[in-house]
Amino acid sequence: MSVTTNIRGVPVTFPFQPYDIQVDYMEKVIECIQNETTAVLESPTGTGKTLSLLCSSLAWLQHKKAQLQGERQLASKSQIFTKEENRETPDFLKDLMGDMTERASVIATGREFLALPTIIYASRTHSQLSQAMQELKRSSYNYMKASVLGSRDMLCINNEVTDQEDHSMRLNMCRLKVATKTCHYNNRLEKKKDDPDICNRPIIDIEDMVNLGRKHTFCPYYMTKEQQQKADIIFTPYNYLLDPIARKSLGLKLTNAVVILDEGHNVEKVCEESASFELKSTDIALAIDEVTQIMKMLTEMPGLFEESPKGEIDPEQVATLKMILCDFEKVLDEVPIKTGSEVTHYPGDYIFEMLEKAHVSTENYHMLTGFLENLIQFLMAQNEGPFARKGKGMQLFFDFLTVVFASKASKEKMKHCYKVHIKEEEVKKPGRASLSTWVSKGTLASKNRILNYWCFSPGFGMDLIVSQGIKGLIITSGTLAPLRPLISELELDVKVRLENPHIVKENQICVKIVPKGPDGEPLNSSFRNRDNPKYVSSLGRAIVNLSRIIPNGLLIFFPSYPVMQKCQDTWQSEGIWGNITSQKTIFVEPRGKDAFTAAMNGYYEKIKDPKLSGAIFMGVCRGKVSEGLDFADCNGRAVIITGLPYPPLKDPRVILKQRYLDVCHAKDKEFLTGKDWYSLEASRAVNQAIGRVIRHRYDYGAILLLDERFNSPTLKNQMSRWLRDHIKVVNKYGEMIRELSQFFKKAQVELPTPESKSTSAPIKASFDAPSRYTGKGVFNFGQTTTISSSSSDDSVICVSDEKNENLMSSYLGTKHNPNGAVNLKRSISSRTDNKLENPKKRPNVVRQHSITGENRKNASAPSSASMIEYVTMVKSLLRSNFTPFFGHVNEYKENGNVDKMFRAVYPLVEQHKFILSGLIPFIKHQDQETYKTFLKNHDISVPEDL
Repeated sequence: MSVTTNIRGVPVTFPFQPYDIQVDYMEKVIECIQNETTAVLESPTGTGKTLSLLCSSLAWLQHKKAQLQGERQLASKSQIFTKEENRETPDFLKDLMGDMTERASVIATGREFLALPTIIYASRTHSQLSQAMQELKRSSYNYMKASVLGSRDMLCINNEVTDQEDHSMRLNMCRLKVATKTCHYNNRLEKKKDDPDICNRPIIDIEDMVNLGRKHTFCPYYMTKEQQQKADIIFTPYNYLLDPIARKSLGLKLTNAVVILDEGHNVEKVCEESASFELKSTDIALAIDEVTQIMKMLTEMPGLFEESPKGEIDPEQVATLKMILCDFEKVLDEVPIKTGSEVTHYPGDYIFEMLEKAHVSTENYHMLTGFLENLIQFLMAQNEGPFARKGKGMQLFFDFLTVVFASKASKEKMKHCYKVHIKEEEVKKPGRASLSTWVSKGTLASKNRILNYWCFSPGFGMDLIVSQGIKGLIITSGTLAPLRPLISELELDVKVRLENPHIVKENQICVKIVPKGPDGEPLNSSFRNRDNPKYVSSLGRAIVNLSRIIPNGLLIFFPSYPVMQKCQDTWQSEGIWGNITSQKTIFVEPRGKDAFTAAMNGYYEKIKDPKLSGAIFMGVCRGKVSEGLDFADCNGRAVIITGLPYPPLKDPRVILKQRYLDVCHAKDKEFLTGKDWYSLEASRAVNQAIGRVIRHRYDYGAILLLDERFNSPTLKNQMSRWLRDHIKVVNKYGEMIRELSQFFKKAQVELPTPESKSTSAPIKASFDAPSRYTGKGVFNFGQTTTISSSSSDDSVICVSDEKNENLMSSYLGTKHNPNGAVNLKRSISSRTDNKLENPKKRPNVVRQHSITGENRKNASAPSSASMIEYVTMVKSLLRSNFTPFFGHVNEYKENGNVDKMFRAVYPLVEQHKFILSGLIPFIKHQDQETYKTFLKNHDISVPEDL
């Protein structure tokens, strides 16, 4: 039942009686907007922050609309009143009516309503925005118009655009097709934008828009741009706000808008990234090559240029552009680079010195980028023939110039806040030398160079928002503390601040620092100790014990992917992995976005299965699992942190960031020192991972810190404020096991039982990236496939056993296992082991399949033993690419598009291309010759017996 509460004169309707901390939070939101200022608000995950944000900001907007409507009606009446010329009126009333008449003339023309504020709600990822939109749909403000902005990668449904290799190519192909009116989806936009089935829907998320676009044949990307003009609230990722190019492209206007940056713990990094750029000498070389080809066209096929989308191309300008690129390449090549451990860097304004030597300046920047854009569009139009190119190199140079010249700050400030870092990159195959000055040196040198233009002041990114005339700015998250250094770095004048406590009680949270494993070995994941076999084994045994007493879902976070892989390999070789999987099915976080989506859905399915004791998801701090996803109730009863995710100490960017902060701290003590920032980076990542567990008022869970370094006072103080009072250090491992067991038993009795074992809906791949395959059977075994061995002679492949028939089960004839895995044992000879350990030796996996006669005709699978061997080999070689590889193959089994499958899997196996020949037995009969042609075209041998 909805409850309306008056907050600072604004009636706010909430789905239930709000808690005190939610009222406090909403009051700060409205105070910020009413006073048109900046607010920094921290409220722990699970306190209803998103719902409070939406309800309070939209309640204010609704209240503002009502006020303006009332003023308009009152002003209209005053116009009628002033027409009574013969009536005697006191002077003061005449003045009042004059003011009202003047305001009425403004309102009557509609100009007043053009200034009506819009709420712009930004978060880091589209999956986070999707969750916010779901909250809006459940609120009392679900009738208000909402629009979500997505990229072409997510919204485009034109295959000619989506088939382009990368984002820049898709961008330019889209622009070309729109300019030449050759996109039938965009051509129908004007006709469909007023369709009631579209415009009458108040909230349309990305998936809905794509489905509507396919149904009604219109462009979803440009439709979202149309809808934002009428929206009360616009949902968008951070980078669309911070990137001036993206903001202009989307038509996103910030003037008079209330900007909300949710999950604001990422704002500093995103601000720095948006104002930074990396350019390689090979990028410049590619741009030179592209311009050279255009010059060749001018000579050989001059008539082509009459078809340029933006008019005739001047040969003299092309020659000038090539000279600029060659000069800049030479300048980059001649920059002195220090040897040894010292980082080669220069002040931020050094970038302008480099560009000026290549005749690029503030005065000609706009003309130069405009000409580059023209040439890129022209090249995109050449889809075939001897001059077919995409303009990728020129696009990178265009983007580089845009970042360099985007800021309006003084060069003195840029000198301090930016650093130019240049390093050499080894090239495996140097090209042949040439004496011509028109040939790119980047393609000839034995070493390439990488130019990094790094921003270390997040204030640059914030200024791109604040300077646009916004009505208010709210930065909020569950992990912002300490607030003072954050505010200093963002260079904001913050008038409203809040650090909320949590709503959970003592019996809902159990936080333990575990300094030693069950065998007494110190648990310490420092760089020096993480390869210590005793430590790795002790950590694994601790997790075996904990997995036995933690119910349902368990999240385990590692400091980095290499550390997670190291532990996984060691535990598999020692049999520890098998002991863990005997308790719960393990899912390992893959790096690919599509694979991650499938892995998460598989995890949720295991949690819901009443026959199982739950599942484990292993991920990394700062990874996809560590923020933005909901692990409420049974989905996450405990989180284990195995170490501190410090940034790489010797990374040049980390080194220069620390030096920058030390200089800032010397001038202003509000800034962190470099050392404090380095420590806080790790703590904030841990705080985010911890926040995955306690998701609402009645939720409960355990937080286990398996590293003795967490016991330091500095790290304890850097934990979220709501967490500190709950932290207890374990003196005896056995006591911790007993206390944790008692905690869960007590919580299950005292706290409300969730409505179902898992309430999470499946994760949809379209929110973080355009899914390239969405068949029913996709990734049914995915990243859950793991290899473990209890002895040197046995290998166990654990494959997730989903309800839908998948590639593995259909080929192997496997049956359901009550433990949620398919265990397939086989002997592996030393010869096979050698093959797996040495990827340079190409096992003839196809010949082992023995497909003949009718089997060959129907393209059925090889024997179980050879299939296991093939999968084991692929798993060993591809590692994180294993899941997406078989996911694409599985989709082919569903959809039958062999061309799409090959294009998808080829980039995953470029270092081990022979793997693709092993797929021949799985290719359908009608696609066999096509597939073999693909292999031959990519220099992959096709066995004669197949």
